Amino acid sequence: MDYALVIVIGLLGGFAVGIQSPFAGAIGARLGGASSSLIVHVSGAIFSVILLWWRGGEKMREWQTLPWYLFFAGIFGVVLYQTINVTLPRLGTTMTAALIIVGQLVMGLVVDHFGWLGVTERPIDATRIIGVGVLLLGAYLIAK
Repeated sequence: MDYALVIVIGLLGGFAVGIQSPFAGAIGARLGGASSSLIVHVSGAIFSVILLWWRGGEKMREWQTLPWYLFFAGIFGVVLYQTINVTLPRLGTTMTAALIIVGQLVMGLVVDHFGWLGVTERPIDATRIIGVGVLLLGAYLIAK
């Protein structure tokens, strides 16, 4: 796949998170955080089934080969929606998104550094630390 297309797809994912957070926050404000998480995850499951059907099932029959701990991935989505329901009404969409992005990048650095979950090992170096520092500065400026 062309590198530029991969970048565009990554940006689309960011746009999706940027709009999904206020959606989840609006649901949470009206119904509560757990209700918001359930609605978001059920609607996501429905659309995932449609996408899976459209893609011919991919490799779904091999689900039993996954390590047991990967079945807990959904917990992180619940944590995300609970944090959105706390931060979004108090800090706004931009600050909430900035905090989520900074958290993702810091965790990404750690995962890359240790090569967890089969990702290519990329040690933390000065350049990557400076990059996170610049992002933290951006988050601070957004919060100001």
